[in-house]
Amino acid sequence: MKRSRNEVSRWRMQRQAQRRRRQWVESQSRTYRHLTRISHLQSKQQRRCLLFSTAFGC
Repeated sequence: MKRSRNEVSRWRMQRQAQRRRRQWVESQSRTYRHLTRISHLQSKQQRRCLLFSTAFGC
């Protein structure tokens, strides 16, 4: 069965919106992961400085 132009374009727009939303969510999670990694490394470094305060000169 042949689809009308309006129907086809509506499907395309929906698909494009879903793709955009998925990319946005993925980039947000990537940013969040990056930030948590940084804070984790900072806390790790602080703990290390407390343990070996003379070795690293913190």
